[in-house]
Amino acid sequence: MTKPLALVFYERLLPGSQLVNRLHDLDYRVETVMDAALLPKIAFEKRPIVMVLDLVSKGVSISELIHEMKVNPATTHIPIIGFADKNQKKLHDQAVKSGADLVAYDDALLPQLGQLLEHALHVE
Repeated sequence: MTKPLALVFYERLLPGSQLVNRLHDLDYRVETVMDAALLPKIAFEKRPIVMVLDLVSKGVSISELIHEMKVNPATTHIPIIGFADKNQKKLHDQAVKSGADLVAYDDALLPQLGQLLEHALHVE
């Protein structure tokens, strides 16, 4: 059986690389997207089961990309988990308003990743 695919974007090395390792530990295939602007296109092409996005980006508004994916019928169903430091409350709020399914603090992401994924993937 094929492992589920998680699409991951990060620019900050420490939380990003740890996230990828943790997803591998949880038995996910991981595809890392290095150019945030390509997220909607790659999400459409790859059809991941979940996306985990660092909300901190130097060049692109991740919240705008989340909104773009959530209004597109081809990608709206993909659960999106955003993460950023506690001090980035504005980014957290923007991600929620844009349609992120869950938003977590950096320090809670790894220890609670299994539960976050379970919650994000829960189907009513």
